[in-house]
Amino acid sequence: PQGRTAPSQRPVGTEMDALVLLGSFFVLMLLGVPVAYALGMASLIGALWIELPLDAVMIQIASGVNKFSLLAIPFFVLAGAIMAEGGMARRLVAFAGVFVGFLRGGLSLVNILASTFFGAISGSSVADTASIGSVLIPEMEKKGYPRDFSTAVTVSGSIQATLIPPSHNAVIYSLAAGGGVSIASLFIAGVLPGLLLGLTIAALCLWIARKRNFPVGERIPLRQAL
Repeated sequence: PQGRTAPSQRPVGTEMDALVLLGSFFVLMLLGVPVAYALGMASLIGALWIELPLDAVMIQIASGVNKFSLLAIPFFVLAGAIMAEGGMARRLVAFAGVFVGFLRGGLSLVNILASTFFGAISGSSVADTASIGSVLIPEMEKKGYPRDFSTAVTVSGSIQATLIPPSHNAVIYSLAAGGGVSIASLFIAGVLPGLLLGLTIAALCLWIARKRNFPVGERIPLRQAL
Protein backbone atom coordinates (compact mmCIF):
# COMPACT_ATOMS: atom_id res chain seq x y z
CA PRO A 1 0.00 0.00 0.00
CA GLN A 2 1.06 3.53 -0.73
CA GLY A 3 2.74 5.33 2.19
CA ARG A 4 4.24 2.19 3.75
CA THR A 5 7.84 1.06 3.60
CA ALA A 6 8.37 -2.08 1.59
CA PRO A 7 9.83 -4.99 3.60
CA SER A 8 12.97 -5.03 1.41
CA GLN A 9 13.60 -1.35 1.87
CA ARG A 10 15.61 -0.12 4.83
CA PRO A 11 14.69 3.16 6.53
CA VAL A 12 17.37 5.81 6.06
CA GLY A 13 18.71 8.00 8.86
CA THR A 14 17.67 5.89 11.84
CA GLU A 15 19.06 6.41 15.32
CA MET A 16 20.98 3.15 14.98
CA ASP A 17 22.84 4.54 11.96
CA ALA A 18 24.00 7.57 13.93
CA LEU A 19 24.93 5.34 16.86
CA VAL A 20 27.10 3.13 14.65
CA LEU A 21 28.81 6.14 13.07
CA LEU A 22 29.52 8.03 16.30
CA GLY A 23 30.13 4.89 18.36
CA SER A 24 32.76 3.56 15.96
CA PHE A 25 34.46 6.98 15.95
CA PHE A 26 34.68 7.16 19.76
CA VAL A 27 35.83 3.54 20.01
CA LEU A 28 38.62 4.21 17.54
CA MET A 29 39.59 7.35 19.45
CA LEU A 30 39.73 5.39 22.71
CA LEU A 31 41.99 2.85 21.00
CA GLY A 32 44.43 5.65 20.22
CA VAL A 33 43.77 5.95 16.48
CA PRO A 34 44.67 9.45 15.19
CA VAL A 35 41.67 11.74 14.68
CA ALA A 36 41.96 11.94 10.88
CA TYR A 37 42.10 8.14 10.51
CA ALA A 38 39.33 7.65 13.07
CA LEU A 39 37.06 9.99 11.09
CA GLY A 40 37.76 8.18 7.82
CA MET A 41 37.36 4.68 9.24
CA ALA A 42 34.18 5.62 11.10
CA SER A 43 32.73 7.01 7.88
CA LEU A 44 33.55 3.77 6.06
CA ILE A 45 31.99 1.70 8.85
CA GLY A 46 28.88 3.86 8.71
CA ALA A 47 28.70 3.53 4.91
CA LEU A 48 28.97 -0.27 5.13
CA TRP A 49 26.32 -0.32 7.87
CA ILE A 50 23.76 1.51 5.72
CA GLU A 51 24.80 -0.64 2.73
CA LEU A 52 26.10 2.33 0.75
CA PRO A 53 28.24 1.26 -2.23
CA LEU A 54 31.92 1.97 -1.68
CA ASP A 55 32.12 3.37 -5.22
CA ALA A 56 29.80 6.18 -4.15
CA VAL A 57 31.99 6.84 -1.10
CA MET A 58 35.12 7.13 -3.24
CA ILE A 59 33.38 9.44 -5.73
CA GLN A 60 32.23 11.68 -2.89
CA ILE A 61 35.73 11.80 -1.41
CA ALA A 62 37.23 12.74 -4.78
CA SER A 63 34.62 15.41 -5.51
CA GLY A 64 35.11 16.87 -2.04
CA VAL A 65 38.75 17.72 -2.66
CA ASN A 66 38.43 18.51 -6.37
CA LYS A 67 38.10 22.24 -5.70
CA PHE A 68 40.22 24.84 -7.44
CA SER A 69 40.12 27.17 -4.41
CA LEU A 70 41.85 24.54 -2.26
CA LEU A 71 45.04 25.22 -4.23
CA ALA A 72 45.37 28.37 -2.12
CA ILE A 73 46.34 26.27 0.91
CA PRO A 74 49.50 24.53 -0.40
CA PHE A 75 50.58 27.76 -2.09
CA PHE A 76 50.17 29.69 1.18
CA VAL A 77 52.25 27.04 2.98
CA LEU A 78 54.86 27.26 0.20
CA ALA A 79 54.96 31.04 0.54
CA GLY A 80 55.51 30.70 4.29
CA ALA A 81 58.33 28.21 3.77
CA ILE A 82 60.00 30.50 1.22
CA MET A 83 59.73 33.47 3.61
CA ALA A 84 61.20 31.42 6.45
CA GLU A 85 64.18 30.19 4.40
CA GLY A 86 64.72 33.48 2.59
CA GLY A 87 65.11 35.57 5.75
CA MET A 88 61.86 37.51 5.47
CA ALA A 89 60.83 36.35 8.95
CA ARG A 90 63.92 38.02 10.44
CA ARG A 91 63.17 41.25 8.59
CA LEU A 92 59.58 41.21 9.86
CA VAL A 93 60.88 40.72 13.41
CA ALA A 94 63.27 43.67 12.99
CA PHE A 95 60.45 45.79 11.56
CA ALA A 96 58.17 44.96 14.50
CA GLY A 97 60.99 45.79 16.91
CA VAL A 98 60.99 49.39 15.69
CA PHE A 99 57.47 49.90 17.05
CA VAL A 100 57.34 47.91 20.32
CA GLY A 101 60.81 46.50 20.99
CA PHE A 102 61.79 49.26 23.46
CA LEU A 103 59.01 48.48 25.98
CA ARG A 104 59.31 46.23 29.03
CA GLY A 105 58.76 42.73 27.74
CA GLY A 106 59.26 44.18 24.28
CA LEU A 107 60.42 40.94 22.68
CA SER A 108 57.09 39.29 23.50
CA LEU A 109 55.29 42.19 21.82
CA VAL A 110 57.64 41.95 18.85
CA ASN A 111 56.71 38.27 18.64
CA ILE A 112 53.00 39.06 18.48
CA LEU A 113 53.34 41.94 16.02
CA ALA A 114 55.62 39.92 13.75
CA SER A 115 53.06 37.10 13.81
CA THR A 116 50.40 39.60 12.77
CA PHE A 117 52.49 40.70 9.78
CA PHE A 118 53.49 37.14 8.88
CA GLY A 119 49.94 35.78 9.20
CA ALA A 120 48.67 38.51 6.89
CA ILE A 121 51.09 37.25 4.23
CA SER A 122 51.17 33.47 4.61
CA GLY A 123 47.70 32.68 6.02
CA SER A 124 49.18 29.68 7.83
CA SER A 125 49.53 29.32 11.60
CA VAL A 126 51.96 26.42 11.15
CA ALA A 127 54.25 28.46 8.88
CA ASP A 128 53.94 31.40 11.30
CA THR A 129 54.94 29.32 14.32
CA ALA A 130 57.85 27.66 12.52
CA SER A 131 59.23 30.88 11.04
CA ILE A 132 58.73 33.38 13.85
CA GLY A 133 59.44 30.80 16.54
CA SER A 134 62.76 29.75 15.04
CA VAL A 135 63.90 33.38 15.20
CA LEU A 136 62.37 34.70 18.43
CA ILE A 137 62.20 31.78 20.87
CA PRO A 138 66.02 31.43 21.06
CA GLU A 139 66.38 35.23 21.16
CA MET A 140 63.85 35.56 23.98
CA GLU A 141 65.61 32.81 25.95
CA LYS A 142 68.93 34.61 25.46
CA LYS A 143 67.42 37.81 26.87
CA GLY A 144 66.16 36.07 30.01
CA TYR A 145 62.58 35.11 29.11
CA PRO A 146 61.41 31.66 30.31
CA ARG A 147 61.25 29.07 27.54
CA ASP A 148 57.66 28.10 28.32
CA PHE A 149 56.56 31.74 28.16
CA SER A 150 58.40 32.30 24.87
CA THR A 151 56.80 29.23 23.34
CA ALA A 152 53.33 30.13 24.61
CA VAL A 153 53.58 33.65 23.17
CA THR A 154 54.71 32.30 19.80
CA VAL A 155 51.90 29.76 19.59
CA SER A 156 49.23 32.19 20.81
CA GLY A 157 50.35 34.90 18.40
CA SER A 158 50.34 32.57 15.42
CA ILE A 159 46.62 31.87 15.90
CA GLN A 160 45.99 35.28 14.33
CA ALA A 161 46.81 33.70 10.95
CA THR A 162 43.55 31.71 11.14
CA LEU A 163 41.59 34.97 11.33
CA ILE A 164 43.56 37.64 9.49
CA PRO A 165 43.24 37.29 5.71
CA PRO A 166 44.38 35.41 3.74
CA SER A 167 43.28 32.56 6.02
CA HIS A 168 43.24 28.85 5.16
CA ASN A 169 40.26 28.35 7.43
CA ALA A 170 38.19 30.95 5.59
CA VAL A 171 38.81 29.13 2.29
CA ILE A 172 37.88 25.75 3.80
CA TYR A 173 34.77 27.19 5.52
CA SER A 174 33.54 28.73 2.26
CA LEU A 175 33.95 25.42 0.41
CA ALA A 176 32.34 23.45 3.26
CA ALA A 177 29.36 25.81 3.10
CA GLY A 178 28.86 24.87 -0.53
CA GLY A 179 30.14 28.16 -1.89
CA GLY A 180 27.23 30.07 -0.38
CA VAL A 181 29.61 32.20 1.66
CA SER A 182 32.04 34.42 -0.21
CA ILE A 183 35.74 33.88 0.54
CA ALA A 184 36.32 37.62 0.13
CA SER A 185 33.57 38.37 2.68
CA LEU A 186 35.13 35.92 5.13
CA PHE A 187 38.52 37.57 4.64
CA ILE A 188 37.06 41.00 5.41
CA ALA A 189 35.17 39.64 8.41
CA GLY A 190 38.38 38.23 9.91
CA VAL A 191 40.33 41.50 10.03
CA LEU A 192 38.81 43.01 13.19
CA PRO A 193 38.70 39.76 15.27
CA GLY A 194 42.31 38.99 14.27
CA LEU A 195 43.60 42.41 15.30
CA LEU A 196 41.52 42.30 18.50
CA LEU A 197 43.06 38.93 19.36
CA GLY A 198 46.56 40.35 18.83
CA LEU A 199 45.83 43.39 21.02
CA THR A 200 44.43 41.19 23.78
CA ILE A 201 47.50 38.93 23.81
CA ALA A 202 49.77 41.99 23.75
CA ALA A 203 47.97 43.51 26.76
CA LEU A 204 48.36 40.23 28.64
CA CYS A 205 52.07 40.12 27.79
CA LEU A 206 52.53 43.69 29.08
CA TRP A 207 50.86 42.75 32.36
CA ILE A 208 52.99 39.60 32.75
CA ALA A 209 56.14 41.56 31.84
CA ARG A 210 55.53 44.07 34.63
CA LYS A 211 54.60 41.35 37.10
CA ARG A 212 57.71 39.22 36.38
CA ASN A 213 59.99 42.21 35.70
CA PHE A 214 61.03 41.12 32.21
CA PRO A 215 63.88 43.09 30.58
CA VAL A 216 63.32 46.37 28.76
CA GLY A 217 64.24 46.33 25.09
CA GLU A 218 66.61 48.71 23.34
CA ARG A 219 65.22 51.72 21.50
CA ILE A 220 66.27 51.74 17.85
CA PRO A 221 67.61 55.12 16.63
CA LEU A 222 65.50 56.86 14.01
CA ARG A 223 68.24 56.75 11.36
CA GLN A 224 68.63 52.98 11.81
CA ALA A 225 64.84 52.48 11.91
CA LEU A 226 64.44 54.23 8.58
